[in-house]
Amino acid sequence: METQLQPDHAAAVEMAKMSPTTHVPRHVRKEQIRAEVHGSSAMGRFNAAVAVRVTKVVGTMYCAYVFTLIALVALPAAIQQGSPTVLINWLSSNFLQLVLLPIIIVGQNVISAAQDARAEADHETLTALHTMNVRQLQILEQQQQILDLLKLKAAG
Repeated sequence: METQLQPDHAAAVEMAKMSPTTHVPRHVRKEQIRAEVHGSSAMGRFNAAVAVRVTKVVGTMYCAYVFTLIALVALPAAIQQGSPTVLINWLSSNFLQLVLLPIIIVGQNVISAAQDARAEADHETLTALHTMNVRQLQILEQQQQILDLLKLKAAG
């Protein structure tokens, strides 16, 4: 699938090759990525909204607590049967799957938030470094012009 970001990126790479002083740093936002995943059509926006909403609801510790209660409802029946196989099935299919799903999503959300914060800080730092680099290149170009003028004056 060809993405909408590639043409901009390719153009930025070409501009950087021609002259580092003309490079414009890009900042990729989550809204751009949502359009990449599901498309920018009405159905794509709807699918993305539903997926994000369900993930936000299921990816909470409150949902983990509710799922724990739901799983515990089936525990007495599993114990009553007295079979280790039934207890292991209850543990693996009812308890672990129900409870771990929201907990894993919560953990991923925490990790993602930290990564987003680092990416934002990195973007700001790299943009500042780029600005300094552009200024340094301009100074070097000016110094080269001065040296060229001095060479002309010394030769002439």
